[in-house]
Amino acid sequence: MARPVAVVVVVVVAAFLAGLLTSEIAAEIAQNSAHFYNLGRRRLPQQSLCLELIEPSGYSCSEHKIQTKDGYLLGLQRVSSRSGDLRTQLGPPVLLQHGLFMAGDAWFLNSPEESMGFVLADQGFDVWVGNVRGTRWSHGHISLSEDDKNFWDWSWQELAEYDLAEMIHHIYSITNSKVFIVGHSQGTIMSLAALTQPDIAEIVEAAALLCPISYLEHITAKFVLRMVNMHLDQMILAMGIHELNFRSDWGVNLLDSICDGHVDCNDLLTSITGKNCCFNNTRVDFYLDYEPHPTSTKNLHHLFQMIRKGTFSKYDYGILKNLKLYGQLKPPSFDLGLIPKSLPLLMAYGGNDDLADVEDFRHTLKELQSTPELVYLENYGHIDFIVSVKAKEDLHDRVVGFFRSWGKSSSS
Repeated sequence: MARPVAVVVVVVVAAFLAGLLTSEIAAEIAQNSAHFYNLGRRRLPQQSLCLELIEPSGYSCSEHKIQTKDGYLLGLQRVSSRSGDLRTQLGPPVLLQHGLFMAGDAWFLNSPEESMGFVLADQGFDVWVGNVRGTRWSHGHISLSEDDKNFWDWSWQELAEYDLAEMIHHIYSITNSKVFIVGHSQGTIMSLAALTQPDIAEIVEAAALLCPISYLEHITAKFVLRMVNMHLDQMILAMGIHELNFRSDWGVNLLDSICDGHVDCNDLLTSITGKNCCFNNTRVDFYLDYEPHPTSTKNLHHLFQMIRKGTFSKYDYGILKNLKLYGQLKPPSFDLGLIPKSLPLLMAYGGNDDLADVEDFRHTLKELQSTPELVYLENYGHIDFIVSVKAKEDLHDRVVGFFRSWGKSSSS
């Protein structure tokens, strides 16, 4: 995008957001803004995920590259315990699938005792770390540049049908064993959609879904709801912004414009995700060395469609294109009833999560054939499930126990 257009976009969107933020909302985001405000100026990791985060903690790690059917090159990391060796790793494979604006580093941002990726490796699991298209640990496309708008022509629908599907098939082909899945937030949308496909479900042993999302009709995050109701996603698309990257020049300038003189952007994270009980504020600077990662504007638009319409459906292109692509006026829904009753599910949800609302979660449960094992953490917000300092006893031990109870490590 040319610089004059970028400047116009920043000015218009910043003014728009400033107008949305009433004193009521501004009061809610008033504690910790310097961190979020400066995120675009922080260093970007320069090495591989193995070299940056995993091997320095003493764990064996190898980098893998796989190609999706639509040409994207994804990064996968394979991790074993500090006492293990990747060449002799015998535990069942577990794929960790991150959420929106995150990547595989999210599972390793706390200490080895507090991070899901390290805990599972120490428990003897064969840990595989997923990174969807567009994130910094993936590797582009076989023909498209990241500067090409077509590179960003996807939503979580493609992440489920291509990225996650390819990861699962790749791990199964390497290990000859059914795959356990751990998903967080967008990673659960991807997982639930993928598991409605028989070829995926038959090679998955069990899934642990943290902050499980399929329906988004009842989210309570006021900042997000204002953006949804005012169709900010459509505005950004109309302006020709296809990549959402808060570390880009326009992203940094946008945050500058919003936070400098318009509102106090303290604790913006809380205004979006809900109050997190167990977030380690002393590590925020470290977290921001890695987060957030880019995503596509189309992805955000798809999520906002779900909030507005209360559906768990494919991307809505409008009547004419829907007819062409789907053969019907409205996009088809993902049928949660197609997930096999025999597939074990653990679902962990929090009482302070403003994105994965309890009412929407109950809607999901009603459509499933099975009765998942539930973990309810009353004080947890959306991000606690990734970086809580109490996660080991609150969550990780439960996930390990659940997987072990189904740990047949099935082989073909």
